[in-house]
Amino acid sequence: MASIEYAKAAELLATLFANVEQAFRDGHPPVVSVPMRHAADALFSSSTQSYREVLLGCCLARILDASINIRHPYVNQSDNAFNGRTLDEKVVNPFLQDRMIPCSKGPYLASFRRNVKFVPETGSGLRDKEGYRDLLAFLGELEQSNKAEAKTLTLYLLYRFLELRNASRVLLSQISRLSLEQYEKLLTEMLQVQSGGLIPVLLVVAMLRAIRSCFGLKWEIKFQGINVSDKSSGAGGDITVTLAGEMILAIEVTERPIEKSRVVSTFNTKVMLAGIQDYLFVYTDATPSDDARKVARTYFSQGHEINFVQVREWIVNNLATLGAKCRGTFTKELLVLLDNREVPASVKISWNDIVRKVVTS
Repeated sequence: MASIEYAKAAELLATLFANVEQAFRDGHPPVVSVPMRHAADALFSSSTQSYREVLLGCCLARILDASINIRHPYVNQSDNAFNGRTLDEKVVNPFLQDRMIPCSKGPYLASFRRNVKFVPETGSGLRDKEGYRDLLAFLGELEQSNKAEAKTLTLYLLYRFLELRNASRVLLSQISRLSLEQYEKLLTEMLQVQSGGLIPVLLVVAMLRAIRSCFGLKWEIKFQGINVSDKSSGAGGDITVTLAGEMILAIEVTERPIEKSRVVSTFNTKVMLAGIQDYLFVYTDATPSDDARKVARTYFSQGHEINFVQVREWIVNNLATLGAKCRGTFTKELLVLLDNREVPASVKISWNDIVRKVVTS
């Protein structure tokens, strides 16, 4: 029997998944052959979840030990068989459940008889024969691959799992109340999550909506997608606040450094052209340069407001001032924004992980 170190398998799976998450954010799926793409299409459109789940375990086994017979997932089947069911119970299934990827409770119990072998003859006793043929096709490619090729196939499979999760609804952890100290921890953790700039925007919008609600303001708050050009959309910034049709505040939320050239460009292309009276840069970590602040003071002396504020400090200070009831309003508004279908599942999973960490620490 081939022996697999389950801790090592879990570490490998976590590492590969982290790589795939970045590729998913960038929109660059791993490159595999056309037949493998077609096989994955069938496996992930099939209602038989077990096929793709056992396949993930086979991929790990192949990478960890090329001598393993990945068609023999029970140890009594041959000298180079592996314990596929235990690998699933200790590594694969907990991984899928922890990351809220739709999955079965156990593929070896859900669809396969005990001592199953992944060979063509097994298909005669299965309902989803077409899906099983695609499983075998993927296994055949995996068997012929070297370690690097096996990793690419595994990365592609994980990419498809991510797509599957994104197409399903991830339930958000609900919180009734947090202390101000807990809010600080929550914000600090959330701003460390890679989201392509989405999370800071959602935090700012939630805060503005909370202020509007708590003070009974008649603001209209609009915000646009990340990386959407302000020029092409006609917006004054990432977020605009208007009152009775008049813009009272334009906000640019940024994770990038704010230099003098950026402030000058913003003034010339937005503030002057759109007649914006109050423009606010909300930044995450990169403090505006001294030259950026200096040119902003020059514009102020000319009657134009361009200001800078750090997002976490700005939100915490507002939450401290608004009181407990309005802090709850902020949380509700943030949950509404996070629950939108367009928000990536990875961001929602991060929220759940962070909430669990904050409330238990």
